[in-house]
Amino acid sequence: MLRYFFTLLLLTADVWPLPPACSRDVLWLSEVTTPPANPVLPSPGRIDPLLPAPTASLADWQQQRPQVLSKWQEFLGPMPQPGPLMVTVLKTEQVGTIDRKLLEYDGEPGLRVQGWLLEPRQRSGRLPALVGLHQTTNASIDEIAGVSGPDAMQIGLKLARRGFVVFCPRCFLWQDTPNLNAAADKHRQRHPHTTGMAKMLYDARRAVDLLESLDSVDRDRIGAIGHSLGAKEALYLAAFDDRIRAAVACEGGLGFRSTNWDAPWYLGPAIRSEDFPLNHHHLLALIAPRPFLVIGGESGPGAADGDRSWVLLNAALPIWKLYGSPARLGLLNHRQGHSIPETTFERMADWLITYTMKSEN
Repeated sequence: MLRYFFTLLLLTADVWPLPPACSRDVLWLSEVTTPPANPVLPSPGRIDPLLPAPTASLADWQQQRPQVLSKWQEFLGPMPQPGPLMVTVLKTEQVGTIDRKLLEYDGEPGLRVQGWLLEPRQRSGRLPALVGLHQTTNASIDEIAGVSGPDAMQIGLKLARRGFVVFCPRCFLWQDTPNLNAAADKHRQRHPHTTGMAKMLYDARRAVDLLESLDSVDRDRIGAIGHSLGAKEALYLAAFDDRIRAAVACEGGLGFRSTNWDAPWYLGPAIRSEDFPLNHHHLLALIAPRPFLVIGGESGPGAADGDRSWVLLNAALPIWKLYGSPARLGLLNHRQGHSIPETTFERMADWLITYTMKSEN
């Protein structure tokens, strides 16, 4: 039963439906899908070709895809079969036109998790929804849900005001533990052969389960967004869960050396080896052809993505091109460090509104 969660992915990988063709694109799509000349990613690790030959077809990739999933599943490790959500409402408050509810539910069976649910009060019919994944902060879900913190970090509340139902789950690193290392140790005690990233992915998928259970949510229009740590989770969630229709990963760091991917609560020390066979271009390929936008800050304290990230994006692009044009895989480089400038947030919102909210013809 422990391997259920990823085994289900493998069994359905070759029959996952493609999203309908987009009836429109963001007006600035070419700006973020045009690579810079000769990007350089220091210590990129192994970036093996995704296709057996340059002339490979979409059918060839669809045959290769389950193997990519299998290799990642083996590395990430097993997680338990999910059970009923068992949702309870701990608190309800109104923030302007938004109802904000603190929910508690089962992540792993018997392990309770909390998250803020943000729902526009006035609505007609079911709404598009987002999993909002918070950054590394002791405030955890409170900042992204607009309970506290600077306006720039309140992206969940701001997107709810744009018409999305947004659910912001608490990462396990802040779930009844004194610090990140203690949380990683507790996870390893329960699952000795499973990475912290597998746990984050599992919990993010449970957040999708919760959104799907709501009468207010259109199950066919669910997206994901995250900043920093949350961007890492958004990358993995989009790659391993085809229910995510479009996603934005802001400053998570695609390159293994671009940020602390080797931390025990993420992927661990195995990725430090130059012979480690996996890389994030695999995940970018698994997302195709669902729209995926990376936000980069280029340089400055904590900056994790930038022009260098194009090395991995370019490695995945051959897969995206098999699905047709345009390839909706891009990078918006605002060059203002590890932050979310207001103009960048507007682009992030536009991306999600266009590819998650809008009805298709």
